[in-house]
Amino acid sequence: MPTLADLEAIYRRPFFDLIAESRRVHSEHWHDHEMQLCTLLSVKTGGCSEDCGYCAQSARYQTGVDAGKLMTTAEVLPIAEQAAASGATRFCMGAAWKGVRAGDARFGQVLDTVREVSKLGMEVCVTLGQLGDEEARQLREAGVTAYNHNIDTSPEHYANIVTTHTFQDRLNTIASVQRAGMAVCCGGILGLGESETDRLRMLEVLCGFNPPPESVPINCLMPMDGTPLAGQQPIDTFELVRLIATARIVLPKAKIRLSAGRTLLSREAQALCFFAGANSIFYGEKLLTAPNPEADEDMALLRELGLRPQTPYSDLPRPESLEPAHA
Repeated sequence: MPTLADLEAIYRRPFFDLIAESRRVHSEHWHDHEMQLCTLLSVKTGGCSEDCGYCAQSARYQTGVDAGKLMTTAEVLPIAEQAAASGATRFCMGAAWKGVRAGDARFGQVLDTVREVSKLGMEVCVTLGQLGDEEARQLREAGVTAYNHNIDTSPEHYANIVTTHTFQDRLNTIASVQRAGMAVCCGGILGLGESETDRLRMLEVLCGFNPPPESVPINCLMPMDGTPLAGQQPIDTFELVRLIATARIVLPKAKIRLSAGRTLLSREAQALCFFAGANSIFYGEKLLTAPNPEADEDMALLRELGLRPQTPYSDLPRPESLEPAHA
């Protein structure tokens, strides 16, 4: 497992040396011309009790995002079918709440939706906040292949961003996900007022997961009016590429997902991120409450770069063959 000093040494290499090495590692473990396309749907928007400083869905801030009801299976399924028809190979569903509990009617509704979506042949990912071993087990049995629960930033900076739960709470949920045998999708957000060292500490924590995360979303903050972080400046492109390259080198088998914030990046900046090792994007015009590039725009960029959509389960067993991890 790399130490912070190891990560610093990799990250601080001359820029071209760094991305040349990250590209070499990427080519060793992945098909150079494949890009995973994921679709993200907010199945329950707004009204969240948490105080995450970046999030427009928190009930604590005046952001113009109203609390909505949990979408029904009948409402979600046509959207999932359209995503599959458009080339998405992973369908992600997010709900704005603190967490889920076994026996709760809303959780039961989510499980029913997962069962139907999992029949479409896509990988199924959900992000529902905190959960324990029983909730994780039920999600896995319903057909969830990956659970997203980002650690957001370093342990040291975390309390500056969120106070209604702790960094350890995040790690506890991730441990439950791993014990259930689901893959872990876990990354962070750049632009929260953190230092470059904070970003590397975040990577150090991710490298310590056993097993390592299956996918690592790298988000650039989309400043939302009404949130405490509304005034943050955009992340420097070279710092973003350096972090992606470092993540690719130290987590060679993880999908590195260039996630929120792509509307802030030029086509050239995105291409540089892909060269450095990002091999997954969210595909579709909206990410929860934030805008995302149009699907036609993305397909045009991928064609220009000679990239094609990655097939589902290309490196992950189908859900029925997943074996629970040992505690």
